[in-house]
Amino acid sequence: DQVDRAILAALCERFGGGPVGLSTLAISVGEQTETVEDVYEPFLIQQGLLMRTPRGRVALPAAWHHLGLTAPPDAGPEGAAPTLFGG
Repeated sequence: DQVDRAILAALCERFGGGPVGLSTLAISVGEQTETVEDVYEPFLIQQGLLMRTPRGRVALPAAWHHLGLTAPPDAGPEGAAPTLFGG
């Protein structure tokens, strides 16, 4: 939906794909941190568009493709495992 796309656009276009902290990302799309984390992130992670890392949220190559953008060569940190909790 519109907020999902706003989150991906902010992550890719404003923050170069990340990593970016949850609070910063939420503020940039005008949502509460809890809403982004509990409502939007699970879907984006499940679809392979976003990853949580210890340093923050990162756009995966599929997110760039979904937005019609070219992913930078280092999109999606090598060896960064997604976490199940905050990050």
